[in-house]
Amino acid sequence: MAVSEATETRSDLCDLTLTEATRLLAAGKVSPVDLVDACLARIGRLDGSVHAFITVCADEARSEAEKSARRYASGTPLGPFDGVPFALKDNIETKGIRSTSHSKLLIDNVPAQDAHIATKLKGAGGILIGKTATFEFALGGPSWDLPFPPALNPWSPEHLPGGSSSGSGAAVGARFVPAAVGTDTGGSVRWPAAVCGLAGLKPTYGRISRRGVHPNTFSIDHCGPMTRTVEDCAVMLGVAAGFDPLDPGSIDEPVPDYAAALTGSVAGLKIGLIRHWYNDTATPEVVAAVDAAIGKLRELGAVVEEIELAPLQDYVDCKTTISTCELYAVHEKDLKTRPQDFGRLLRTRVIAGGLIRAEDYVQAMRWRAELTTKLLATFSRFDLLATAGWLTPADPADPNGFDFFKKRLIVTMPFSVAGIPALSVPCGFTSQGLPLSLQIAGKPFDEATVLRAGDAYQRATEWHLRKPALT
Repeated sequence: MAVSEATETRSDLCDLTLTEATRLLAAGKVSPVDLVDACLARIGRLDGSVHAFITVCADEARSEAEKSARRYASGTPLGPFDGVPFALKDNIETKGIRSTSHSKLLIDNVPAQDAHIATKLKGAGGILIGKTATFEFALGGPSWDLPFPPALNPWSPEHLPGGSSSGSGAAVGARFVPAAVGTDTGGSVRWPAAVCGLAGLKPTYGRISRRGVHPNTFSIDHCGPMTRTVEDCAVMLGVAAGFDPLDPGSIDEPVPDYAAALTGSVAGLKIGLIRHWYNDTATPEVVAAVDAAIGKLRELGAVVEEIELAPLQDYVDCKTTISTCELYAVHEKDLKTRPQDFGRLLRTRVIAGGLIRAEDYVQAMRWRAELTTKLLATFSRFDLLATAGWLTPADPADPNGFDFFKKRLIVTMPFSVAGIPALSVPCGFTSQGLPLSLQIAGKPFDEATVLRAGDAYQRATEWHLRKPALT
């Protein structure tokens, strides 16, 4: 988007991507205070129809924006994230700011310290605007029986924004903030990114610390960036990634310059297309959009070959068994002593974990190793894998709607089970104007190639440039 040198209106500032904003900040054409005020004004005007935020940190954000402005004025910005307004999913703890996981159980939880990822982003000069809605404890939703309403989709408030990082997806999609953090155990970054028209990255397991994040399934939990462009994802990942010795799942692996990897080219990259995961299960508009996106990658010089892996149902059953057990272990005490304080959906989804035998959990973990080994073996022939980002457009916001966890295959789960990086990229819209998405996955700790492919696709298309008509 071209930006004039004249003073931008608040609306214009909210249209800036992360990287557009930081270029203007570095050039002295925009102030961090202006950016923050623009975000707060837009949230105040429009979030009543989206419910993206549980808590807005207006005073704290303005204070940090003034500090950032002084750094820019003195020529000492902290890097490519300094002055960037961002949001955090409300299952990520923040010092002195309520962190509820969208649950009555933590309604008064005010942490004494920041989660590791919050420390990283703030330490790079990022400005926390607020905490976003989620499914209860990143699983129980969308729910209408919780202390806060569920987030809605900025492209159509009659639809949902996916989950469980629902508020983060809605906040970025609505142009309330240029960047947000979600958590992803079975697709909770990529699903809202897919149906809100965003770039959403689940990095390799262990790439970003989960210390200070309320656990869902500790052996599969990830944190990841949600932005409007892949370029912005690359910048944000570079800030958030890194080893944390206090997170037992964190892995000490060098963090490359992800932005430098965005060459704009996919020429010669070998991509394994897992078409059977979406061809017979997705809506016709999803199939057409993803097939067209693959065609575009071929036009750009990628070598694409269709492959088959295990059925989606295998990954879903394996992951669900593991998650149900681990979630029950996390919440057992409260389920036994105060079950009425859980929302209905979370309570019914988790309580079955008390009936699963230890033998079943162990077998599911062994099954996970088998599925992962076979999936990773494909990388002996391919640089990347590709499939649909989600199998349907956004669901209607119906309190009496069906439980998608019981009735739907979830195309994001295989890459969660394998713990490998996977990216959602906008690749089209339905006839009703709802976003559709492509999913690109890569080798462990090769986020750079995943981002390179997604960025090259975005440079050749314009899906990510569309804007929802919120009123």
